[in-house]
Amino acid sequence: MLYLVGLGLSDHEDISLKGIKVLRNVDFIYAEFFTSKLFGTNIKLIEKLTGKNIGILNRMEVEEEDVLLNKAIEHDVALLTGGDPLIATTHTNFLIETKKQGIKIEIIHGSSILSAGCGISGLQPYKFGKITSIPFPDHNFFPHSPYLTIEDNLKNNAHTLVLLDIQADKNRFMTVNQGLKYLLKVRDELINEKENFLITEENLAIGIARVGSKDLKLKAGKISELINFDFGNPLHCIAIPSKLHIVEAEYLITIAEADKSILDECL
Repeated sequence: MLYLVGLGLSDHEDISLKGIKVLRNVDFIYAEFFTSKLFGTNIKLIEKLTGKNIGILNRMEVEEEDVLLNKAIEHDVALLTGGDPLIATTHTNFLIETKKQGIKIEIIHGSSILSAGCGISGLQPYKFGKITSIPFPDHNFFPHSPYLTIEDNLKNNAHTLVLLDIQADKNRFMTVNQGLKYLLKVRDELINEKENFLITEENLAIGIARVGSKDLKLKAGKISELINFDFGNPLHCIAIPSKLHIVEAEYLITIAEADKSILDECL
């Protein structure tokens, strides 16, 4: 049997009681940290909690070499993942493969950036539109899709949760600052193709860092104000608000240190 166990957002204490019970009773435990990473814990602490050794798998071992599925045919095996196990499409694919091979599978959910990020932003969850993510640019790779997704959401009066790239194997974690600079660079590249831009230095944005930890940082302001603001250690994400409800504006002023002038936009 295969268990997918979510670690939550911050440290080993985020694992549910159900998850701990499973981990203490399986034959093998593996973990992957290429889709997410917890900065408030380490493998030794999780091993101490579960009483078992934990093997670390890389992307190829998880996605292509069927290490987990081969083990799960005859043993009870658990895979630990940051956040919620089914946020990454890599893990969703396990449901398909285990069904095809007749392997039982159980999902132990964990807290996710999709719910926690929207919630802590102070923006009303049902007003969020399509989620987008910003990747690290590479040679001949600088997609405009994150910017265009946010623009589409703004046109529909919907907020946007923006996830930022994680390359744990390279110890690279995109910051709020890098994400905002990326969006403005896309704007600059589109300058000859568009007449009106919905995302500029004057737009309100919310920088969010280390959700789920005691060291949470939440700061709202114009992109021009946040682009050089120090949000500290990873992990980071961004929320781009559309038109604010007055309760959302009051939250951003009181909790996220936004300027009181944003109330004018609600009137």
